[in-house]
Amino acid sequence: MASPRLEEFEQFAIEVILERRRGKRAALLRSFLWLLSGLFRVIVQAKLRLFAERVFRPHSTGCLVISIGNLTVGGTGKTPVVEKLARTLQDEGRRVAILSRGYKAKKPPLLRRLQRKWLGLDQRKTRVVHDGQRLLLDSRFAGDEPYMLARSLANVVVLVDKDRVRAALEGVRSFGCDTLLLDDGMQYVTLSRRIDICLIDCQAPFGNEHLLPRGTLREPPENLARANYIFLTKSNGTDQGALVKRIRRYNPTAGIIECTHRALHLKNLYTGEELPLEWLQGRHVGALSGIARPESFEDKLTDLGAKLNLTARFADHHRFVDSELNDFISRCVRRDLDAVITTEKDSVRFPHRAPEMDVPVLFLRVEIEILKGHAVWDDLIGRICEPPPILLPDLLFA
Repeated sequence: MASPRLEEFEQFAIEVILERRRGKRAALLRSFLWLLSGLFRVIVQAKLRLFAERVFRPHSTGCLVISIGNLTVGGTGKTPVVEKLARTLQDEGRRVAILSRGYKAKKPPLLRRLQRKWLGLDQRKTRVVHDGQRLLLDSRFAGDEPYMLARSLANVVVLVDKDRVRAALEGVRSFGCDTLLLDDGMQYVTLSRRIDICLIDCQAPFGNEHLLPRGTLREPPENLARANYIFLTKSNGTDQGALVKRIRRYNPTAGIIECTHRALHLKNLYTGEELPLEWLQGRHVGALSGIARPESFEDKLTDLGAKLNLTARFADHHRFVDSELNDFISRCVRRDLDAVITTEKDSVRFPHRAPEMDVPVLFLRVEIEILKGHAVWDDLIGRICEPPPILLPDLLFA
C-alpha cells in the first residue's frame, strides 16, 4: 500500500497540474513543470522517430498483437473496452492473452521468491494472473485492472510483466495464445503490433492540453496519426462533431467508434447478491472511490436516481484498509444512508473482511455499449478473426 505522505503528494501534484491550487507557489511550480514538459516532448518524439526510422526495431512474437491505449494518463475507461474485446475474440474462437504491466502490483514476499527459486518451482518472471482455467493471484500481486479482467473473463489468459515482450512470448509458448491484447500499450513501442486502438474520453479528450509533467498528456495529440481505430469513451449521447473534426486533423482514416459505459447492476461486495439498477431510485447513498475521474462515477449514480449525500475520494489505485472503510460507513450510519457504493475497479482493493456495521457495500458493474460505429466494430473484429487466404501450391509460382 502506498504511504499516506506519497498519496498526499500525488493529490497535491494533481491539484497543481489541473490548476485547482492557486497562489504564487503553485504558479511557480506550474512554470517549472511546463519547462520539463518541453523536455519530455523532445524525448517522446525522439524515441518514436528512432522506431519509425527502424534505428530501433520492435520485437515480434509471431502472432497477432493488438494494442489498446490512450494519449492521456488514466481515466479513459480502458478496462471495460479490453474486456469487451477479449470476450468477443474468445467467442470468435481466438485464444486470447491480455498483457499488462500490473501498475502498483505488489511483489511477492522476498522469502517466498527465494524459496521458489531455490526449489526450482517457478523460474518465470512473468506473473500468471489467470491461466485460462483458474484465477491464480489476488489484486495485491496482480494489480487492479489485471485482477478485475481475470475475475470477469473465463478462459482468457492474463499475464503481468513490466517487460511486455517477455509476457508476450510467455503467452505464445506456454499457453498457445494466437491473439495478444497489449493493455495500455500505445506508448510501449518495443513490442510490434498489427493494430493500434486509441481511447479518447469525450469528457476530457486531451486532458488540459499539456504534456507530462505539466499536464496529463503522454504524447502530443498529433500522434493520434498512429492509431488504426479510435474509441470515443464516456459519451453521453450528445453530438461529438467538434471532437471528431479535431481528430480528423490528426488522423483522417482511422475508424471511429463512439461508446458509453452502461451500468448493468449493483453487486454486494461481501455477499455476492445482485441488485437491479432500479434499487437506486430515491436511495440515499455514500460514494467511496479511488479512481482518476471520481466525478464521472458520482454523476453516473445521480443519473441512475440515487441521492448522493456523502462522498470520499482517494488517490487513484488507493488500497483501502479496514479503518478507512469503517470510518466512512460510520459516517453513512450517522446520516442514516441506505448503502455505500463504489466502483468495480475500487472493489478489488477493499478489505476482504466484511465491516461489522449493517450497511451494504455495493459496487456498480458496468460494460461498454457502442452508440455509433457498429460497422467499424464489425470491421475490427473481422480484421482480427478473418483467416488469411490459403495459397494453393500450383498458384504459388503463377
